[in-house]
Amino acid sequence: QVQLVESGGGLVEAGGSLRLSCAASERTFRFHTMGWFRQAPGKEREFVAAIRWTAGSTYYADSVKGRFTISRDNAKNTVYLQMNSLKPGDTAVYYCALRTIIAPDYNYWGQGTQVTVSS
Repeated sequence: QVQLVESGGGLVEAGGSLRLSCAASERTFRFHTMGWFRQAPGKEREFVAAIRWTAGSTYYADSVKGRFTISRDNAKNTVYLQMNSLKPGDTAVYYCALRTIIAPDYNYWGQGTQVTVSS
């Protein structure tokens, strides 16, 4: 079992920035993809961003393109989500997820970190 621990959430004003971190409990040899998802109250969980671990290819939801950047640090077993120009609509619990090789879909999830953007 891989443990994923998110951090960096908090309360910010609209237009501000936050950087979320997700630290994994093991080395990245079998990491395929890591992603960020979010879930707002009363809404379904939605995809935010993902990075393919080996190639570094990144993918973003249209709603965050140009504002959010996903990156990784292999030495730290960590993925980041830099969030700029935050909007109240970005308010949600943000979850880090890992898809390991062979697995058909994301198979590990963090506990979530709250991001609240005030008007």
